Amino acid sequence: MNIALIAHDSKKELMVQFCIAYCGILSKHSLCATGTTGKLVSEATGLEIVRFLSGSQGGGEQIAARISCNEIDLLLVFRDPIKARNDEPNDWALLRLCDVHNVPVATNIATAEALIHSLERGDLDWRELVRP
Repeated sequence: MNIALIAHDSKKELMVQFCIAYCGILSKHSLCATGTTGKLVSEATGLEIVRFLSGSQGGGEQIAARISCNEIDLLLVFRDPIKARNDEPNDWALLRLCDVHNVPVATNIATAEALIHSLERGDLDWRELVRP
């Protein structure tokens, strides 16, 4: 599966810790991320991650384009709903695209853990059946 990672500045350390905890599962999949998030996760875990631009330079939009082209199977976007800034990814556009293209998305650690455990069990394989 192709998994995309995005984290707001205040959630980057949480994303790193999440990826360390689930490195064994994530290593079996193709990962991409916005620039800084991808760099931090890769350095902490050794995971191979395709890095796009940083969020402020359009990395979120690059991931959105991949969602639109059915190239992303799962999105983990750890966002800070209290301290979100204008230069961070456009969350609503990403969430809308995930809804349109049936991409499972987690916006917090609890949902991310539920999805990662589903991924490990093979529960998310249904996407291959409905993908155009």
